[in-house]
Amino acid sequence: MDGRTALVTGASRGIGQAIAIRLAAEGAMVVVHFGTDKDGALATVGEIERGGGRAVAVGAELGADGDVETLFAGVEAALAGGPLDILVNNAAAPPAGPMGVTTPAEFDRLFRVNVRAPYFIIQRALPLLRDGGRIITISSVATRMANPVQTSFAMTKGAVETMSLTLANELGARGITVNAVAPGATRTPANGAVFEAPGVAELIAGSTALDRLGEAGDVADVVAFLASDAARWVTGQVIDASGGLFLGPRLQAAGA
Repeated sequence: MDGRTALVTGASRGIGQAIAIRLAAEGAMVVVHFGTDKDGALATVGEIERGGGRAVAVGAELGADGDVETLFAGVEAALAGGPLDILVNNAAAPPAGPMGVTTPAEFDRLFRVNVRAPYFIIQRALPLLRDGGRIITISSVATRMANPVQTSFAMTKGAVETMSLTLANELGARGITVNAVAPGATRTPANGAVFEAPGVAELIAGSTALDRLGEAGDVADVVAFLASDAARWVTGQVIDASGGLFLGPRLQAAGA
């Protein structure tokens, strides 16, 4: 990816941070977006630079008025008039709880951050995006699993999967691929405490074909593949990056 440029939203920590570092390691200059965690974004930039890569942090609180224009004012300054090659929509608001407790304000925020923001970020990025570019949006296995505490969250991720399918068909004539990546249970520094509760990690690992929790790097590697030339013939797809979470009962063969 030498000479290419990438924008990764929500790259101050977790999966987004891992994606930014991975793309930079492949040679891309990365615009590291953050919402409120400037220190985290600067830490991401610092790690990239220590590895010999190039990055710049740009802040914009997604879901707020004028969010996309604020973001792209910083992006265009970082690109210094050059094109964008890779757009990774990673930033997202977390699940707001089951239907019985989700408020209209929480529901609206989920859709502002998880659906409206990536839609209009893509719209704004298209004039900058080079032919043959890549658009990758992070979805979730919540779209294929019935989890009552994530109904509204899953709805937002279903929306961006549909968006990716439609845009792949629209933008294919420019050689731009559009895909989504759906992580499962992924351990990061931000959510590590969740998996420390007694039995949680074991329960999830026992429901995963590859028998462990995911790590941010597992997802970042899939994104790096989709951003590379090797994935030039892959578009309009949702790539499951969950290690095979909840594929079905894990029945042991007789005598195993």
